[in-house]
Amino acid sequence: MNGFVAALVLSFGVIFVAELGDKSQLMALTFATRFKPWPVLVGITAATALVHAVSVGIGYGLGATLPTGWISLIAGVAFLIFGAWTLRGDELTEEEKGKAERTTGSAILAVGGAFFLAELGDKTMLATITLATQHGWFGTWLGSTLGMVVADALAILVGRLLGRHLPEKFIKYGAAVLFAIFGIWLIVEGFIKVL
Repeated sequence: MNGFVAALVLSFGVIFVAELGDKSQLMALTFATRFKPWPVLVGITAATALVHAVSVGIGYGLGATLPTGWISLIAGVAFLIFGAWTLRGDELTEEEKGKAERTTGSAILAVGGAFFLAELGDKTMLATITLATQHGWFGTWLGSTLGMVVADALAILVGRLLGRHLPEKFIKYGAAVLFAIFGIWLIVEGFIKVL
């Protein structure tokens, strides 16, 4: 197996397995209950490609790490705000509902921004940095990005199926709880890294 293919396959496998049950996969499931699947997947893909490009750059070129503790703290606070915002809720008229279903830009930005913050300093970022120190940068970047997107696409499918069969109130409270859990998780990770 040549270097590119080995880096691609290894990175895909490692990141796919690391992502199973990870907070990012749970986030994808949560977002999929609120937005159409394609904007969620586009947001995840864009954020993942960017974070993993940074990871590969660090691992391949510098061998250094970002101050991930502070990034985790900021992301954690952001997720607590997302949870409170979800609980507050918004009421849409029928016209606004139709427009919201057609609008994908804001969903892409919301999902992409949330995933970008959540992935900075995450185990998949650190795994990608480690892989990039030992393998080619392009194969590592492509494999790690694809591994994460495929794992999160599975969560999106599950989220869409749940969204069709669960009452809206249950989804709202469930999403708020998940955002709060992500926020607390990130804050704890941040404090551990900072201290």
